[in-house]
Amino acid sequence: MTTNETGPTRTGEADARRLDAADLGHRHLFQVPPADGGRYPEAAYLAGNSLGLQPKATRAELLADLDAWSRLGVEGHLEAGRPWLPYHESLTEPAARLVGARPTETVVMNSLTVNLHLLMVSFYRPAGERTRIVIEDTAFPSDSYAVRSQARFHGLDPDTTVVRLAPRPGEDTLRTEDVTAFLAAEGDTVALVLLGGVNYLTGELMDIPAITAAGRAAGAVVGWDLAHAAGNVPLSLHDWDVDFAAWCSYKYLNSGPGALAGVFVHERHHGDGTLPRFEGWWSTAAATRFEMAPVSRPPASVEAWQVSNPPIFAMGPVRTSLELFDSVGMPALRERSLRLTGYLERLLDGVTAARPLTVLTPREPHRRGCQLSVRIGEGSANELTKRLRHEHGVIADAREPDVVRFAPVPLYSTYHDCWRVADALAATVSEVGR
Repeated sequence: MTTNETGPTRTGEADARRLDAADLGHRHLFQVPPADGGRYPEAAYLAGNSLGLQPKATRAELLADLDAWSRLGVEGHLEAGRPWLPYHESLTEPAARLVGARPTETVVMNSLTVNLHLLMVSFYRPAGERTRIVIEDTAFPSDSYAVRSQARFHGLDPDTTVVRLAPRPGEDTLRTEDVTAFLAAEGDTVALVLLGGVNYLTGELMDIPAITAAGRAAGAVVGWDLAHAAGNVPLSLHDWDVDFAAWCSYKYLNSGPGALAGVFVHERHHGDGTLPRFEGWWSTAAATRFEMAPVSRPPASVEAWQVSNPPIFAMGPVRTSLELFDSVGMPALRERSLRLTGYLERLLDGVTAARPLTVLTPREPHRRGCQLSVRIGEGSANELTKRLRHEHGVIADAREPDVVRFAPVPLYSTYHDCWRVADALAATVSEVGR
């Protein structure tokens, strides 16, 4: 047990227990992995920004869908307790509520990067001098690969077409005013702005409405990758006038590894016959789908961007998770997130002061979600996360070479989990000069 002035104490552990008693989360609704080290039976799981925990309801709900297949075969499309043919429609309204959209603007389908490509088919339309794509320099690699490949697809040089906005020298996060200033100065060359709503590396929450307004004022299309924002921070995509967005559901939405993703397209684009789209069976209106006509008749909604019939057994866990978010509500989760993340930040301040550790995430609560990223000054991030797990039962994730990410997820993380993170770091990383 760490007891020095630069680490947690026994009193601190008791305080964490008291906070948990007064500020209950919903940990009892989730399967928490056993600890792989340390002296506590359950892991302190702070990796929900990479893969969320399994809701306890998921197994039974998924087995019910499997049972319908075994009993009904093909007739399950219409006769299952949750009929498969309209199954995806049961996800639409809760997904729309989660991201602040209208149901006609929201659909669950495919995976994140596939959806980004399908959306860029419609919304990245370089012409004349307006060809550039703006992303952040620390964009998730998949996004970087996707926009570069889109540039090549249009016969453009990705090295000059893709603009990577970097923080100011000596800083770790982008300033909103720098993004908007760039768009004001060079927006007439920008065809698409595609940023991460919450940066995967630093945990910075971008000012989505301000940047969206600046991009649209410059004449660009503005889309958002919300992989680290959906289920983490409140969103109002319709009111913010976002053109399109996509997100995954295996992180904060706890729908399982590789789970289906979500798409938003603002209603002003619905029914626009000038927008190119890739089409498939599910792109045509549901009422005419089984006419088997050779020409699609897409609905005037985001469902026109669908291509294939959805995988039912992959949709079940998403539906289960969205029901949980509906029952708890994002406002309540955000309030608990602010308390929990602020508590972890204060504990980390005591640990990092005398150690080669630096928190990269903005200190202002409104500029972050629940993730706090720590840069380590010595050694490997992977090696540190291995020691945290095997010696202390703390599960976090590494982004090599030197960043460890901790996410106290308000649905299931506890104050005691946060205390364990700080205690483990204090025990694992030596103080400077020792």
